[in-house]
Amino acid sequence: MDYVRLLMLLIALTALLFLLLGLIRPWIMLWWEDVQNRLKVIKVYGTVAVICFLAYWVMGLF
Repeated sequence: MDYVRLLMLLIALTALLFLLLGLIRPWIMLWWEDVQNRLKVIKVYGTVAVICFLAYWVMGLF
């Protein structure tokens, strides 16, 4: 269970890094999309970061 918790933390931190990079240059992080903008970066990587941080926190309670 500790490894899964660590994996969630690493995914969340990576998503935050990608979020910061995407806010500077959206094309870098959303190259597969037809339209790249900062709102899409926040939706994609912000959601992943929040979900993984919540999973990390919940796993720490048990």
